[in-house]
Amino acid sequence: MDMTIKWLRKRSKHHEPNDCGDKSRPLRVLIVAPSLDLTGGQAVQAARLVEHLSDEPSLSVSFLPINPRWPSFFHKLQRIKYLRTIMTSLLYCATLLVRVRSCDIVHVFSASYLSFVLAPTPAIIIAKLYRKKVVLNYRSGEAEDHLQRWNRTAIPTIKLADVVAVPSGYLVDVFASFGLRARSIFNFVEVTRFPFRERRQLRPIFLSNRNLEALYNVGCILRAFAIIQRRYSDAHLIIAGDGTQRQQLESLSRELRLRNVRFIGYVAPEKMPEQYDAADIYLNGSDIDNMPGSIIEAYCSGLPVVTTNAGGIPYILSDGNTGLMVQRGDYEGMAASAISLLEDDSRAAKIIRQAHQECQKYAWASVREEWLSLYHEIVHGNTNALRTSRPDSRAVANSENGIMFERSKAPVNDAML
Repeated sequence: MDMTIKWLRKRSKHHEPNDCGDKSRPLRVLIVAPSLDLTGGQAVQAARLVEHLSDEPSLSVSFLPINPRWPSFFHKLQRIKYLRTIMTSLLYCATLLVRVRSCDIVHVFSASYLSFVLAPTPAIIIAKLYRKKVVLNYRSGEAEDHLQRWNRTAIPTIKLADVVAVPSGYLVDVFASFGLRARSIFNFVEVTRFPFRERRQLRPIFLSNRNLEALYNVGCILRAFAIIQRRYSDAHLIIAGDGTQRQQLESLSRELRLRNVRFIGYVAPEKMPEQYDAADIYLNGSDIDNMPGSIIEAYCSGLPVVTTNAGGIPYILSDGNTGLMVQRGDYEGMAASAISLLEDDSRAAKIIRQAHQECQKYAWASVREEWLSLYHEIVHGNTNALRTSRPDSRAVANSENGIMFERSKAPVNDAML
């Protein structure tokens, strides 16, 4: 593996045999990411990015899913667990070999652990075999553990990329701790798709919309809601999303004797604004996270957020200013924070207002120039694209209201966001 990495690095230093330095034609960008056949923030963010970048005259953008669809007559074989993985990997790699050669830049979305081996690693290696530029868009909140446990393979592979782009200052700091440079470009939210609704007096109607997986600890929300419901007997909880823990969480809801809890399953991205509009407080109980786009969507919609402090959340939410934050697993603190919002309209209104002011930071207009600059810089030789965006401290101050955020220069699971 080490010899392969060294050979690829040496090979990638040679001039490309293609005409990517020709500024008179659009740059050909191949985005490699999960399709919307997989639920989770990576797929949603990739679809949004492809949609918007396709409108740019300086780019020619195409998409290659890491989860390609097989012809219908193979569907029975795909039900066999390990055979499905082998078949999908073979088709994915074969498609990469065909399509990478005709692009200038391979923009690879990346998760962690085995997913990193199965999806980003083949794309990076094949891109370097063809001497293409690589943008590794690493999006997992599990980065620190991944890089510690898989350091002998993950770190050398990451170093093959021309640029590592991450969606938060949190991951910039994590990568820096391993001696890796990363450039922060925020996830973006379709701000206009999430209409703001003023909530002068909050109703005890709560929303959770993370995948029903262990790392998002939806059980923490159920336990918090049990406390809230003792105080507000008419409280409602909407749980949107699906996952391997659904039956377990439904059982927990029954054990806690909760009323008015609705598990509504997977909600398509275009339908999610309706769920935000139906609720008055957003709850997030994750144990592992990066930059959850759902929190920004709640900001846009006018829902005050009560969340744990997992991963990169403190980089996008200031406790007491743009939301309320508790320690991971602290369902009692979550319940107390939610009740405090219900009982203090002026405090809730202030938090809602300040959170909504942050939305434009995550709009496409704020992120667009960052991606365009990155693509053109790495192809046309501007080394500024390789700079680290790591701040001197965790964040820089927002001069208007004292809220602390890491600033960018400008949603397989949501912790990849």
